Amino acid sequence: MTLDKNLRLEGIYPQRQKEFFMQRVKLPAGIISADQALKVAQLAGRYARGVAHLTTRGSIELHWLTEAELPVVAAQLAQVGLYNRGACGGAVRGVICGSLGAAGAPALEALVRKIHRHFTGNPRFEKLPKKFKIGVEADTTSKRHLIQDLAFVPAVSDDGGARYDVYAAGGLGREPQPGFLLAQGVAGDALIPLIERVLVEYEANTPPPKRLKHLVRQIGQEEFRRRVLGEALEELPTAPTLTGSLVPVPAADEDRLEAYVFAGELAAEGLAALAEIAGRFCGGMLMITGNQTVEMHLVQGSDRAEALKALADAGFAAENAAGRVVFRVCPGNHECIMGLAPTRDVAAAVVAELGEGALQLSWAISGCPNCCAQPQLAQAGIVASRLVNDQAGKAPHFDLYRAGAGEFAEPVRQGLNLTELLAAVKEI
Repeated sequence: MTLDKNLRLEGIYPQRQKEFFMQRVKLPAGIISADQALKVAQLAGRYARGVAHLTTRGSIELHWLTEAELPVVAAQLAQVGLYNRGACGGAVRGVICGSLGAAGAPALEALVRKIHRHFTGNPRFEKLPKKFKIGVEADTTSKRHLIQDLAFVPAVSDDGGARYDVYAAGGLGREPQPGFLLAQGVAGDALIPLIERVLVEYEANTPPPKRLKHLVRQIGQEEFRRRVLGEALEELPTAPTLTGSLVPVPAADEDRLEAYVFAGELAAEGLAALAEIAGRFCGGMLMITGNQTVEMHLVQGSDRAEALKALADAGFAAENAAGRVVFRVCPGNHECIMGLAPTRDVAAAVVAELGEGALQLSWAISGCPNCCAQPQLAQAGIVASRLVNDQAGKAPHFDLYRAGAGEFAEPVRQGLNLTELLAAVKEI
């Protein structure tokens, strides 16, 4: 039986290994409860060779699933409220937020969850030309707002209401393009109508499989702005809610716990242990960050020393560079059809070459020019750009990126084999 292509909308992709599939678990702002995390850990242990892959958009991927196991896994995830509609395919992907520890975090979390609920499974927006990515950030320092189809950053408000600056048409990949400032000070209650206008314009005027940035390049920023902002935006009615913030807001940096996960590969037993720690000390909530780590916030009255001991006992003591370095890694040719290089192996080789020196920079490696690991946002980025024939067959060659004065990091060395790449990173 051939897997229905439409199941991509359910977060399912075929792997490089033809008989296996990947299930992506879609999380708003990377937020997952301890009970949900424990279920994912159980499924990873039983069906995914004991590993859950954390993504740079705060999702979780389970690899090595057979076709027969897909409905079983989907049903188990649904039992704990994890619905993955739109995690892949031409739909609104999981809404990200890297600012849940910042001032004003509850308002940002509420906005993310509101957008996530509105567009997940919304049939009006499930036939888009390609994926559509939305992000909410507390400020612009991370530059993540520049790589989204739409991004919202809090703006100064004269009336006391929530307002946001809106950035549009960003993206990385083979044609990186920073998002541009579409509108300033848009009322929070008008953001969903604005997103819908953008999606309607995008779907009607963009050929598959192009992103929103393609449309803006074709018609220009001003024409795009005229089309989506030409009439006053509706503001949706709001009503009081008791839900509040799910994530405890840290009073200080000391209230944060972070479990480093090298290359995003988190063992099932490690995830289960983190779920238990979150339940004991952190209000039962975890966050998958854009750096493929797991962050938790202590609730008032929790014993930090005891929580840190529990992290260490679970294997997250971070005693060496590999346990502490920020190194974003996509699955590469370990599992991905598009991958040109074994990304996890290359990342490990870089850290082994540099030792503690690797901690001086943030790193990312992408196994192909699609740049899912966001190497252009790292201080040092690596992209497997092509395959080259050598004596051993086809070998990946790499481009090395360094952050500079521009919005994105730029390539400083290109076409390097692995030996040359390791020599180049030592020069850094």
